[in-house]
Amino acid sequence: MPYDISEDKREWYRQVSARSRRRKTAAIKGHLAHNPNKLNVPSLRPADLMPQQKGHGARALSLFSGGGGLDLGFERAGYTHVASFDILDICQATLRRNRPEWEVQSGECGDVTLVDWDAYRGKVDLLHGGPPCQPFSIAGKQRGHKDDRDMWPAFIDAILTLKPEAFVAENVPGLLDVKFHRYINDVILSPLAPYYHIIKFKAVASDYGVPQIRKRVFFVGFRSSTAANNYKIPEPTHLPDHTLFSTGKSTMGAREALGLDDVGFDCFAPTLRSGFTGPRKSTSILNSKASQAVWEQLKIWPNGVQTSRERALRFPPENGHFRLSVQDCAVLQGFPEDWIFEGAAYQILGQIGNSVCPPMGYSVAKSVARALGV
Repeated sequence: MPYDISEDKREWYRQVSARSRRRKTAAIKGHLAHNPNKLNVPSLRPADLMPQQKGHGARALSLFSGGGGLDLGFERAGYTHVASFDILDICQATLRRNRPEWEVQSGECGDVTLVDWDAYRGKVDLLHGGPPCQPFSIAGKQRGHKDDRDMWPAFIDAILTLKPEAFVAENVPGLLDVKFHRYINDVILSPLAPYYHIIKFKAVASDYGVPQIRKRVFFVGFRSSTAANNYKIPEPTHLPDHTLFSTGKSTMGAREALGLDDVGFDCFAPTLRSGFTGPRKSTSILNSKASQAVWEQLKIWPNGVQTSRERALRFPPENGHFRLSVQDCAVLQGFPEDWIFEGAAYQILGQIGNSVCPPMGYSVAKSVARALGV
């Protein structure tokens, strides 16, 4: 259905669009004033949030791997990588670019509904993944099992076939809404209950040093009752001094994390939207009107994200705010600078926005390893 707006408003949108095209053309030709010495250097080093742990031998299989958020977090927590599966070829390209020694499957071979998991029997100690969250997110209309993107049944099937010692599943908090209680019980918990002891909890990325308000829900399952009883939900690593349970470490605000000038205001970035959702090939990370107000206070422009910091610097927004690059978005998501994403800007933003923040995945991975005693 077309938007019900006035002709005056439509004309305003047309003028804004035309002006934007003219500015982009001017930027490409180098006609927009910019200071080449103002290239930002991030203050946050996400790798420091995930000190590399010694390998302990536990073997991890990754489903719905995307850009590698959980894969990277588990690797740095000392797990041995078995294989990664994602239906998108661009995700395979990213994972192979960063870890050429990994087994990575995509396309039909990466479609978890078609994989013969018998080939991996006895080779997997832990299975992890984030089944597509759109069926349970507000942006995805929360259609649940009626959504063709619902991959929870395929994830459960892989667990029941492989019977790993443990599994970790991640999704949006919307999955815990009352409307999905029956779904959780019938599709997730009931099939696994005869074999696994399951703990579910919510986590916030900013509690683990990631400068973003990003909430997620985790399901952690153990075959052993002893491991389940030993399991402790990962404690926040970054709670500032003025809080009741201070950890002595504070999470940077978005501007500080990106190495931007002090403008008298800083806070965590709003949740970054995936470039695989919304308008086709969108290079915006804006996910709501409320988040737009936060970006404006931060003086950071959330639209027209560029493929490099140099390109972003040459294309300043009209209002003088800081234009983001995909590298900046990766930092705000908790990816180290040396983790390189393949693809066009919208594909990179899709991989970033769909991923688990690696430091959050890292903390969960360490908590599972402790419970397993490895």
